[in-house]
Order: sequence, then C-alpha cells, then structure tokens
Amino acid sequence: MALNIGIVGLPNVGKSTLFNALTRAQNAKAENFPFCTIEPNTAVVPVPDERLAVLSGMVHPQQTIPATVEFVDIAGLVKGASKGEGLGNKFLANVRDASAILHVVRCFENADIVHVEGSIDPVRDVDTIETELLLADLEILEARAARLGKVAKADPKARPELEAVEALKAHVEAGNPVRTFAGHDDDALAAALREGRFLTDKTIIYVANVDEQSVSSDNEFAAALRARAEARGCECVRICAAVEQDMAGLSDDERREFLSSYGIAESGLDAIIHSGYKALGLASFLTAGPKEVRAWTFRRGWKAPKCAGVIHSDFERGFIRAQVVSYGDFVANGGEKRCRELGLVREEGKDYEMRDGDMVEFLFNV
Repeated sequence: MALNIGIVGLPNVGKSTLFNALTRAQNAKAENFPFCTIEPNTAVVPVPDERLAVLSGMVHPQQTIPATVEFVDIAGLVKGASKGEGLGNKFLANVRDASAILHVVRCFENADIVHVEGSIDPVRDVDTIETELLLADLEILEARAARLGKVAKADPKARPELEAVEALKAHVEAGNPVRTFAGHDDDALAAALREGRFLTDKTIIYVANVDEQSVSSDNEFAAALRARAEARGCECVRICAAVEQDMAGLSDDERREFLSSYGIAESGLDAIIHSGYKALGLASFLTAGPKEVRAWTFRRGWKAPKCAGVIHSDFERGFIRAQVVSYGDFVANGGEKRCRELGLVREEGKDYEMRDGDMVEFLFNV
C-alpha cells in the first residue's frame, strides 16, 4: 500500500518550497505571489529506513527498494474556496485522493514575503483552511441527505442511512470534523463515508514552517500551532522549508553535517514521514534475497495473509503460511542460515499479526 500525502495551506506559506525540499528536486515553482502553483505537483519519495542499507550490506542484492510516499503539492486555498473563490474547489478534489493532509502553516515574520491576510496568525490561518474543508464536506452531506430523503419516502430501508447522514450533517454544521463524529463506525454510515471521501475525515499533520532562528525550538507562532494540534489530537512537525531546500542535492553525509550545524537530529522529510506513519498506524515488513531487499508498507493490526497481499494478490488468495524472523535476530546472527539453525525462524499462520521489522517469506499455492 502507498502513503499519499496532500500538502495544503493558504497561498504563499511555503508549500512549494517545502515540496521542492522534500523531493530534493527543484521541479515545483516557488515564487513570492499567491497561486504560483496552478496544477498539483506530484512526486514519489523513498521512505528513509536505515535497516535496508544494513540488509543490503549483508545480502548483496541486485537492487534495494524502499517503501515510498507520494506527495501532492496542491494550490493554495483561500476563504470561499469551497464556493469557487481563488482557484476554487477544483483543488479540493486533489485533497480527497490523499491518505493524509499535510497542513503547512506560516510561523515566521518576513516583511518581504506577502501573507494573504496581512499578518501572521497560525490559529486564524488553520481556521480559514479547515472552514473551507468543512464547507466542502457539508455540501456533499446536504446533497446526499436530500437524495436519501426522496428515496426513504418510497423505501423505508433507506431511513437508517438518512438518519445517520443527517446526524453527521448536524455534527459538521456545528463546526466539527467528520473524523470526530461519535457515530463514525455506524454501519448505516459506511456507504456515505466511503463514497464521500470527506476532507475532514482524513488524518491531519500540521507543519509549522519557521525561520532559521527557530529551527531547533518553537517560536511563539509554532508554539500556538502545536497547542492547537494537541487540542485536536493531531501530529505537529516543526521545519524550516528554506533550510530543507538548502539541503536539496546534498549527499547523506553532507545532509547529516548540515543538520548537525543547526542542532537538528532529522530532516523535515524524515520527521514528516515518521509522523505520517505514526498518525496513520503504518509500519513496514521486510523481504531480503539475492534479487532484492525491499520494505513493504502495511497497517498495524493486519494479519499475515493481508500483508502478503501487499506483495501480490495471489499471495493472499493462496496463503499457506509465513516464515518470519525479526530484523534484530537476522542482523545479530549474520543472516537467515544461522537464524534457522538457532530456531529463530518462526512458522506463522493466518492469524499471525505482522509486526514492524518482521522479515518474512510467504508460502502460497494458487
């Protein structure tokens, strides 16, 4: 499964600069005026995982393939976007396709960089964007409720879904995101949630885009945004997009030295991906052989057959068992052969719940 993250925010808050930094490529326009992003820029970025380099050094495969994240840089939203203001709700459709939303918020002052509201206020800016997402979701709920209302008059079986949709609509009308609705898991609401792909039902990661002076600790703006994120139960990452962009094109050793000079342990890319994995409950299992060493993304709680399906649907359909050894045991004992001699390779069945760092070989028959 792939992790898809849509980057949103007001115009001119550093989204495209961040996009360039995250992808280590200068392929998104970044200019000092609103709406410089006209079409959504997309890039697939490898997930940083030091385990792959260790395994490759032991196995010497033909290729090493990391898990990936797709970043989509979406045009800046403004007040009224849900009704067509600015570049309009065309771009809200791009957000609907994302697994998570990366909400970039400007947390620095600079008189040379225009802010569409004329001042720096992270909480106000968050409210502006989230209001537009709520209004866009409300429009979908109103249309569905109206349609179900007509259907329910002739077919009483439609009434449970109508009641569930109306309850959710009231929840959203009160200014609450879909993801906090108490009846979220109601079976009557399942179709509406699946088909609506509601914007406020997605995981949000807030990004405090700070200046170079605030790279290693929150300034007052970042602190306000972090407090807002904590109140919403969301992740918050502090980065300096300008610093991140300066690292584009550097080697891994040069990047580590550069980060160290700012007192930072990891890059913005790493912090965002790690936050995304945590927020979405994702992890990676590993495969290693002469052809490739590879990381595969799965959702925590998945059983072995479903994880096998990440590699190929036939693996899940014809699943027999999984041969599993932990990454730690594999490395500590010099590879699979010694792990088998020590009885560290386990035979796991259909009820086995996969763990992060499991090294696995799936046996199947179709």
